[in-house]
Amino acid sequence: MDTQLTIEDAKQSLNAHVAAKGVEIREKYGPHIGWRELTQILNDRSCVRYPCEIVFDVGPLQPGELAYPMARGDSPDAGFTLYVHPLFMMQLEKVPYVALYQLVMVNYGEFASADDAETFGAAVLGLARDAYYQTLCELADEIA
Repeated sequence: MDTQLTIEDAKQSLNAHVAAKGVEIREKYGPHIGWRELTQILNDRSCVRYPCEIVFDVGPLQPGELAYPMARGDSPDAGFTLYVHPLFMMQLEKVPYVALYQLVMVNYGEFASADDAETFGAAVLGLARDAYYQTLCELADEIA
């Protein structure tokens, strides 16, 4: 019997993987994930596949965007600059919420969806996905 994976199977598989990875990161660095833990996560290649540095700069962000990971070169191995809205520079406790959402793009590129980002961030922070999403919406309202 020939079984073929569908695109939906692949999406579900990635979502399950990011959920498991999020739990793994929480077990390693949690239960509280704050600024200090986030910087440790960013430097741990078992958590973040490529070098990633946070810069507080609105320049590359679209209106209403909280953060964006920009590749430093043609290859992901060159690393990423994670631009975070400067409003959060004085609210470092909120940066993990914003950054974790973007780390799925750093790790999985264009294959990652918003669902994957929400699943991952919620798993790392130990939140229900809906609660994590609600927090992201509240943070977006702060910059609106």
